[in-house]
Amino acid sequence: MYERIATYICSLETPESEIIETIEQEALSARIPIIRKETQSFLKTLLLIKKPLHVLEVGTAVGFSALLMSEYMPENGHITTIENYEKRIPVARENFKRAGREERIVLIEGDALQVMQSLSGNYDFIFMDAAKGQYLNYLPEAVRLLAPGGILVSDNILQDGDVIESRFAVERRNRTIHSRMREYLYELKHREDLQTSILPLGDGVAVSIKHTFHKEHVFKNKC
Repeated sequence: MYERIATYICSLETPESEIIETIEQEALSARIPIIRKETQSFLKTLLLIKKPLHVLEVGTAVGFSALLMSEYMPENGHITTIENYEKRIPVARENFKRAGREERIVLIEGDALQVMQSLSGNYDFIFMDAAKGQYLNYLPEAVRLLAPGGILVSDNILQDGDVIESRFAVERRNRTIHSRMREYLYELKHREDLQTSILPLGDGVAVSIKHTFHKEHVFKNKC
């Protein structure tokens, strides 16, 4: 049923710009993972609501999601994106150039955690779409870099449904990622400085808002 609904929803989508559509098809043909259609739609809506000027993306791949986000940000907005896979970096840079977005999108090469630790300043919006087993390690830096009221979007957090299974029901080679993702989701839901909603959209999306008050304070005010 869910697959039928997802297919129907995707059928309602309108085309993006020609260059975005071309890069998407190139990525799919090369079997390079990119964000799913329903996730794309959700991401675009969030960007139009938030109107972020400073976006951080953890995991560039070939630059598709960065280019998509750039289409739905204010004209004076900028994206910083991080990628460590050497083969994809030149492809992403070329795609940014093809789309005429090389001035608005800065790609930083290197290990995501090390790069994040070297960054300063506040980001209005952070899109996490890198090594899933490392999300838990990235989280403290993501929260540090996120401006108060900023949005953290974590993609692919349900791992095609594996995350709800027992550790022993998951293939042995996926057990480490499975346990780390469960820890990550628990941390997102229990941090006092984040309010998080987990959505069964695409392969799972977590949307977290950074606030500066304590949840206990909110609960007391409600009583």
